[in-house]
Amino acid sequence: MPYFNIVAETTENTVVTTYEPAQKRSDAYQSEAELEAEFIRQLCEQGYTYLPIHKEADLLANLRVQLETLNGFTFTDAEWSRFLVESVANPNEHIVEKTRKIQEDNVQVLTRDDGTTKNVTLIDKRNIHNNRLQVINQYTVKQGDGARHDNRYDVTILVNGLPLVHIELKRRGVPIREAFNQIDRYQRDSFWSGCGLFEYVQIFVISNGTNTKYYSNSTRNNAIKGAKSTSTRKGKTSNSFEFTSFWADAQNRPIPDLVDFTRTFFARHTLLNILTKYCVFTSEKLLLVMRPYQITASERILNLIEIPHNYK
Repeated sequence: MPYFNIVAETTENTVVTTYEPAQKRSDAYQSEAELEAEFIRQLCEQGYTYLPIHKEADLLANLRVQLETLNGFTFTDAEWSRFLVESVANPNEHIVEKTRKIQEDNVQVLTRDDGTTKNVTLIDKRNIHNNRLQVINQYTVKQGDGARHDNRYDVTILVNGLPLVHIELKRRGVPIREAFNQIDRYQRDSFWSGCGLFEYVQIFVISNGTNTKYYSNSTRNNAIKGAKSTSTRKGKTSNSFEFTSFWADAQNRPIPDLVDFTRTFFARHTLLNILTKYCVFTSEKLLLVMRPYQITASERILNLIEIPHNYK
């Protein structure tokens, strides 16, 4: 069996208690391609499966297989077509509706060919390690397929086949704000194109190797809306780059280097906990991702509550 070096994972804590930076730093990789290759290698070492998926047909085929595996049954072709259009890639649903499905309505109802119904889970929130994590890179969308411009995305994490985390990388020395702006361009140009599966992304990560930050899809979506508002609006809002966050350990010490960020934030246990437990979808239709100190405080309280009743 392969050895998965998941240094930050424990059975209880999402945020690593203390973290000593790795001796091998991200500045060993000068180009964006080198940084991307090392990032993917590290994810695979931590238990992710790499897939050479670069177009929508293959993404959809993999999604079907992953949902069948998670739910323990096989779609007929007619059932899959129906479920895809009605529940997964409904053309009338976009970022807000798809976020709600991941955060609140993660079980969708399929009407089978014989008229019976079956619950189909998109993401397992009770047993998080039932969910399968895969990584793809250089996914391509073309103007001829409905996008406004040709685009090629850096790295995407699939959870049960759905793109739920997207990472944009810049070479060392380039401000990570450029990665933030690039993701905004993808939203305008192509995330919605085709079946719109990239509108399922819940969390974005931006890095130039030396500095790495994360933020929710609401931050990105609001940035697009803010750009369309009148130019008289001034000051920082939740639309701005300033509302991106650094990851940190339980002592609230930032973990900015991509190598260290990957070993902690992208540990399977950590990422799945963040997606299923520590994202809050508000009544204002905003997705908020808890910061490390908030997660740590929440888990400390839960640990106290869960002390066995017969403890004396």
